[in-house]
Amino acid sequence: MSILIKNVRLYGEGDPVDVLLADGEIREIGAGLNADDAEIVDGTGQFLLPGFIDLHTHLREPGREDTETIETGSAAAALGGYTAVFAMANTSPVADSQVITDHVWRRGQQVGLVDVHPVGAVTVGLEGKQLAEMGTMAAGVAGVRMFSDDGHCVYDPLIMRRALEYANSLGVLIAQHAEEPRLTKGAVAHEGPNAARLGLAGWPRAAEESIVARDALLARDAGARVHICHASTEGTVELLKWAKSQGISITAEVTPHHLLLDDSRLETYDAVNRVNPPLRESSDVTALRQALADGVIDCVATDHAPHAEQDKCCEFAAARPGMLGLETALSIIVQTMVQPGLLDWRGVARVMSENPARIVGLDDQGRPLAVGEPANLALIDPNTEWTVRAKELASIAHNTPFDEMTLPAKVTATFLRGRITSRDGVAAAPRGGDEVFAGGDRRVGNRGGP
Repeated sequence: MSILIKNVRLYGEGDPVDVLLADGEIREIGAGLNADDAEIVDGTGQFLLPGFIDLHTHLREPGREDTETIETGSAAAALGGYTAVFAMANTSPVADSQVITDHVWRRGQQVGLVDVHPVGAVTVGLEGKQLAEMGTMAAGVAGVRMFSDDGHCVYDPLIMRRALEYANSLGVLIAQHAEEPRLTKGAVAHEGPNAARLGLAGWPRAAEESIVARDALLARDAGARVHICHASTEGTVELLKWAKSQGISITAEVTPHHLLLDDSRLETYDAVNRVNPPLRESSDVTALRQALADGVIDCVATDHAPHAEQDKCCEFAAARPGMLGLETALSIIVQTMVQPGLLDWRGVARVMSENPARIVGLDDQGRPLAVGEPANLALIDPNTEWTVRAKELASIAHNTPFDEMTLPAKVTATFLRGRITSRDGVAAAPRGGDEVFAGGDRRVGNRGGP
């Protein structure tokens, strides 16, 4: 079945056009298109962008299906405009073998709402001692193209150097959780005046920046690529500038929450604000926004991290770090980057779709809005506002710091290879049929879905 999107502006530019989707691709673009058998999607007043790609998502399956599953996480992703996500390796068991990574890929394909690419572990059990079998994971059905011990730093420089050399020979990417663990033992909040006044153990910027500097040099010597997860400090920005000026193949991501929130939120001791790396000071937020606008930081990644209520409703120091992010990411980028004039809508496409696809080498994602290209798309209402309700999100967990916030812009439909995977705030049914996602009261159905 074909789909005809009527009266939509591509990248938010120019006059409205109609876009015909058929056989998984953009078949035609023009004014006044007609297709007798097509499902009509009214795009009046809305913008069409390439579907978003999240390089940093925690889907918790296998092992913690009480907090998220590939099914519920895929629904959240589709509702947020995502057509591909990269699921981190810190599952239980750890995704350090082809058996686990192929399972994650197959399960994502069964659900069919978003392409779920498993991230393989760099080291066995995320223990930082022995390299995992990256070659077999890369050669498997999943075709793993990114490896990370996220949640843990590959802190041994020799292990990291060997990982970069091995990755270079395989043509894959190492993504580093930049945290020198000896500097963060017992730390729960950014090391600064607020943490000191509140009696919270401080997490210094140097813990991140020292690893970024070290790994830039290791990547230079190995002739390899390295990707920095969730950059959070002004110093990291300066190090990235330097590394790129030296021709080092380094890329970096920033999370929406590090672009919007700072450590002033610690005043309440609400553990929903505990995240790794921690919320920094307002000066860091300003530097991160400018770095994303300037291309020093390459892309946005959510670090979507669902946690059970008992892991968040406790004292701050005992809480698990992490926040939900998939459904709110676009709105936060609009608030922090578009409304202040730091990015236009083509810039949004660049940092949320095109650059992530380039970084991991996805040929069928982040493509131009042009005839013959894959129909992986996000339809956005730029003029609406919506209020975040934690218990109405698709995720099983509810740990969002944005609960009750009113945010701008909303994804109204997502298309994966020409199929509608979400529309008007409802995720399509997974391929297995209708069901109620456990994270909220939004029923999924077959309206235009797979």
